[in-house]
Amino acid sequence: MPIDAEKALAAEPRSSRIGWDHKDVQLYHLGIGAGSGPGPADPAVDPQELRYTLESRLQVLPSFATVAGAGMGGFGGLAAPGIDIDLAAVLHGGQSVVVHRPIPVRGSAVQTSKIAAVYDKGKAAVLVLRSEAADDEGPLWTNDAQIFVRGEGGFGGERGPSERTPRPEAAPDHVVERPVRPDQALLYRLSGDWNPLHADPEFAALAGFDRPILHGLCTYGITLKAVTDTVLGGDAARVRSYRTRFAGIFFPGETLRIEMWTTGNQVRVEVSAVERDHAVVLADTFVEHV
Repeated sequence: MPIDAEKALAAEPRSSRIGWDHKDVQLYHLGIGAGSGPGPADPAVDPQELRYTLESRLQVLPSFATVAGAGMGGFGGLAAPGIDIDLAAVLHGGQSVVVHRPIPVRGSAVQTSKIAAVYDKGKAAVLVLRSEAADDEGPLWTNDAQIFVRGEGGFGGERGPSERTPRPEAAPDHVVERPVRPDQALLYRLSGDWNPLHADPEFAALAGFDRPILHGLCTYGITLKAVTDTVLGGDAARVRSYRTRFAGIFFPGETLRIEMWTTGNQVRVEVSAVERDHAVVLADTFVEHV
């Protein structure tokens, strides 16, 4: 079996020391569209945008945890014992991050990655790659990446939980649209995700796409920023957790429609591509906050 679930789950976690400073944070925020609107005629000088782009006012959006130290959310877990898979069969199915306290603008931490779960979906296996980071003051964040591996199911394991929840019947409380620059993927990839699927037209064609697609984690960041700015008064420190399911592709140059339903300390979100008849991009998306 290419995936030996028992061996993968029993493997020792892999640890490494990571570090970041204000330049890494600013580059990540620019990679998810900070400083480019919406807002006044010149969004680059909008005080709300400067909280993402100017070092003297900087805060850290919690989704930065997926790229801190160029760690890509702990994808190093794919090199764990018991995992021998064709990367061409791998799809990023979902992502969650829990922040235990606000992420500092400059920091150093030990990041530990492991296989937290292996599920059998029949025609595919699902690996849950968990990445936890802690500094001298204690835990900082926990990332879970849900990775679908096509053709590796059917081994008799647990099917695992279903992440799907119905779309709310009520009209959303907030709707915002975010035009995404044609070169957004080229900027986002500088934070560490060098997959040519997002930059090389020839590679994208081999994967079956007309042109390079945007990183799912870029859409993930754009969406959290929109929720933070729209519902949380632009205060990234209010976010406690954020999870999504990657439901469809998105092309740079298109427009994201981000719908939000607020209930207590939770925001339910649905994200779609305006130019393609509102094709769903992110589903089962929730932001927990204080």
